[in-house]
Amino acid sequence: MWRRVLLACAAVLLPVVLLGYGLRTNPRSIASPLVGAPAPEFALPSFDGGELRLAGLRGRVVVINFWASWCVPCREEAAALEAVWRRHRDTGLILVGVNIQDREPAARAFVGQTRTTYPNVTDATGATSIAYGIYGVPETFIIDRAGRIRSRHVGAVTEEILAEQIQPALKAGS
Repeated sequence: MWRRVLLACAAVLLPVVLLGYGLRTNPRSIASPLVGAPAPEFALPSFDGGELRLAGLRGRVVVINFWASWCVPCREEAAALEAVWRRHRDTGLILVGVNIQDREPAARAFVGQTRTTYPNVTDATGATSIAYGIYGVPETFIIDRAGRIRSRHVGAVTEEILAEQIQPALKAGS
């Protein structure tokens, strides 16, 4: 009898403790084990009808931004991402938007409304998001010319944050 009571209490308390920990932990403070490691490969359908393969971008600095149309911070950072893309696309940088947890019509509308011109792809299965350990959107990764993740940013980025993170990757091997 006592064993059942203890198991019932543990079954109730453990989720409460874990939820409390999760609510108190800032995702930006969680170090990504991917930083310094090779970027997980992907081949995803693009909104223009083609397919984008990360392997095909080797030799360039790649900024990968995970986003969703319903995400308010994603909408807020869209202008900064576009500005950085336009400023640096001739320097060996490519920016790739990865849409997750979204319906295609809403995602396409978001791209049109935010006037993004950099390539956007969709991760319909969620496999790429899982491979990159995405906690939520937006999240941004900087990948160097050798295909290694140089940095990860959780939350909306600004032009200043992106410039600070991409400069070392652009300078290395240029």
